[in-house]
Amino acid sequence: MKKGRVTITDIARELNIAPSTVSRALKDHPALKKETKEAVKALAEKLDYQPNLLALNLLQKKSNTIGVIVPEITSHFFSAIITGIQDVIGTSDYNIMICLSNESFDEEKTLIEKLSKLPVDGVLVSPSSETKDFDHFRRLQKNGTPVVVFDRDCPGLESDKVLVDDYSGAFQAVEYLIRSGCKRIAHLGGPVNLSTTKHRLLGYLDALEKNKVPVQKKYIVHVPGFSHKDGLKPTKKLLRLEDPPDAIFAMNDNIAISAMHIAEKLGFGIPGDISIVGFDDQPNSSYFTPSLSTVWQPVYSIGMLSARILLHRLDEPDAPLEFRHESFRPELVIRGSSRKI
Repeated sequence: MKKGRVTITDIARELNIAPSTVSRALKDHPALKKETKEAVKALAEKLDYQPNLLALNLLQKKSNTIGVIVPEITSHFFSAIITGIQDVIGTSDYNIMICLSNESFDEEKTLIEKLSKLPVDGVLVSPSSETKDFDHFRRLQKNGTPVVVFDRDCPGLESDKVLVDDYSGAFQAVEYLIRSGCKRIAHLGGPVNLSTTKHRLLGYLDALEKNKVPVQKKYIVHVPGFSHKDGLKPTKKLLRLEDPPDAIFAMNDNIAISAMHIAEKLGFGIPGDISIVGFDDQPNSSYFTPSLSTVWQPVYSIGMLSARILLHRLDEPDAPLEFRHESFRPELVIRGSSRKI
């Protein structure tokens, strides 16, 4: 017997029977003799035969693989979403292939091209912060590959979507800051073209307007990314104003934590001089001193629901094409970094 992966042909040669007979025996075909099936299965077990799933899938014109494209994987946010996806996909016959766009539109397009050539059976995607054009997703759909968009919206793209009501989360946070007595509320927003950035900014603006708090453009600063370092310079810019803000609503917890660091470094008391609220409710948010007030969103559930919707598309390919648009409502979590009402 040759070294390497054992094939059906190897088993057939060893037993002096046809490869098709081996294939049918392994599938317990009723037309074969009991002795033949037992001999084939015994030798397959002895030689540790493993079916070539790739070859089987190619014959069935399926890869049994789902592509998952995320901007990054190091944060709690996306790792929790991926865990939710895996916990659902893991109970099915599908495998997942995780791809990172690194917040790059060009890398995202390249990944889509590679996935379409494999091909994968479906794609779950959270678009990069640079993505404004969605034609690469449309090409996938045109070729029969279902796409589910999660977390970050693709306006104008007709597909299943699982999002969070970012507007509501931002509105809750800013209105709470106003009710707690804050009058100069700043917003550290994310990259300008992201749907999450736009919706959270709109929630911030509407909360100010509803409560008759003047909007001042100098208190609205957009950060270039989502890491701790991205919030440092923008916070310094805000806190060095002649009339610095007495509250900051940040795009995410990382930026909020950066704001806390700079505020304390510049001598601001938290929350005495300035209240700070984040967005995400990362696990470490409650362990800072003071603990971070933030907006909780169900990231694990986002992953689970996205995966379930895609599996339904794959299991029911002939079902009526009515796209699902699901939106989770976030909740404000009040801790020590903001004034009490």
